[in-house]
Amino acid sequence: MSSEASWNPGVPQFQQFFTEQWAKALAAFPAASPDTCPTAALKFDAAKLQELQQAYVQEASQLWSQGLAATANLQDKRFGSAPWLSNPVAALTASSYLLNAKALTGLADAVQADEKTRARIRFAVEQWVAAMSPSNYLALNPEAQQKAIETKGESLAKGIQNLLHDMEQGHVSMTDESVFEVGKNVATTEGAVVYENEIFQLIEYKPLTAKVHERPFLLIPPCINKYYILDLQPENSLVRYAASQGHRTFVVSWRNPGEEQGHLTWDDYIENAVIRAIQVVQEIGGADQINALGFCVGGTMLTTALAVLAARGESPVASATLLTTLVDFTDTGILDVFIDETFVQMRELQMGQGGLLKGQELASTFSFLRPNDLVWNYVVGNYLKGETPPPFDLLYWNSDATNLPGPWYTWYLRNMYLENNLVKPGKLTVCGQSLDLGAIDIPVYIYGSREDHIVPITGSYATTQVLPGAKRFVMGASGHIAGVINPPAKKKRSHWIRQDGVLPATHAQWLEGAQELPGSWWTDWSQWLQSHAGKPVAAPKRYGRGTKYQALEAAPGSYVQQKA
Repeated sequence: MSSEASWNPGVPQFQQFFTEQWAKALAAFPAASPDTCPTAALKFDAAKLQELQQAYVQEASQLWSQGLAATANLQDKRFGSAPWLSNPVAALTASSYLLNAKALTGLADAVQADEKTRARIRFAVEQWVAAMSPSNYLALNPEAQQKAIETKGESLAKGIQNLLHDMEQGHVSMTDESVFEVGKNVATTEGAVVYENEIFQLIEYKPLTAKVHERPFLLIPPCINKYYILDLQPENSLVRYAASQGHRTFVVSWRNPGEEQGHLTWDDYIENAVIRAIQVVQEIGGADQINALGFCVGGTMLTTALAVLAARGESPVASATLLTTLVDFTDTGILDVFIDETFVQMRELQMGQGGLLKGQELASTFSFLRPNDLVWNYVVGNYLKGETPPPFDLLYWNSDATNLPGPWYTWYLRNMYLENNLVKPGKLTVCGQSLDLGAIDIPVYIYGSREDHIVPITGSYATTQVLPGAKRFVMGASGHIAGVINPPAKKKRSHWIRQDGVLPATHAQWLEGAQELPGSWWTDWSQWLQSHAGKPVAAPKRYGRGTKYQALEAAPGSYVQQKA
């Protein structure tokens, strides 16, 4: 019998089943379902569809011929434990699920559409597939069932308690949050708040060296998160590392905005936060220029502020460091599936003139970018098995959500993600100034993480083609957070550098000439920053300066304690 004859009988069933599942997947995630390409109108590449059908029928035949002995396909970590492998019915259920999931996700690549439509469909189907895993349901999860029997139902009772607790707190617990307390065992580097206004507190840290560089150093974290990702524990604190390298170190601690801050705009954050912080650090340090670092959207805001200052003829920043930052928003990765004119207009109507984007909504969005690892893994552990997730400082920080003012958020969506206006000279007016990034002629250290799903490595690299000054680009291993928070003492993860310093048009071309080096990129960055930090001077004996800037309260301050 020909291969075509062997799979043709299964085609009608294949099409009926997967059309139904496809429709359910897209209906379940309407934000990812393209208005211009409704489910019924989707067309598939005939050759890819035939190949997918053939593979499905062949693998399904093999699976059903194995019957209750079907455990060979269980390579997925969700089904890797003994209860799954030793239970024939569970193993067959899991194997069938994996086969169907493979076919559903394969269909996304067979859709005849533009890349954004395919990405949206792929995202929607991935969400559906993750949600439909048999591991997520007590009736189909032998591991949870076995634990319930062994504990005489105690695990189920604990799971219900965990569920009620998480419903009350408003998010799924990813770690044992009772173990951590800001200022006690996270965000513990010694310092003091030396300035505050409606938007931020400025923390100055106690010097760790007898002498410091004459140019102070300011860190600007993303305002969509709490600052202490830069100061989790002493051994992985970028703040403490900077201080240990002889830098007089300051950090912006963003206020968690409430309804009374719901009117704040992008201009407010640039003028009254980023630029104001630069000015205060200059005054406290008695320095004509400082060095500044921006992380994620903090880097986008720092770049905007530098363009505003350049338009005013001011150059208070000697060098800038941009960590996993988008300046050119051509490639925004998976987040692009959410952004189009309709979505942005809806958000502008909702909160463009005032209001808040709730922190939990933002946190949930980011979690569902990795649904198996950051959502369903905890649903299964917390509720089906009644477990308490282990303490992990990074996940505690990740759960400490932050609100955003609606006008700030909607301006950012339209002008950055949707229209990519920051890289267009003269397109944007911020704080009364027409922006041109070509005027930011200072040395810049640009870092990107290779596996970053928030700021793709190609997006980080694109900054090298926009800013005119001397630039150094470094790529680190791992993702958006783990790649950045990688202290040298851990001796973990590699980083890549081009010794010739050449910055070709694309990241792929840059990588062809890059050299992989073991360990953290922090050491390379520290050497670079030192070259722009000025001569050593005696470390200050007190926080602030004179009577104008005095210690208001001990670090980490009160703003970081505010909950969304």
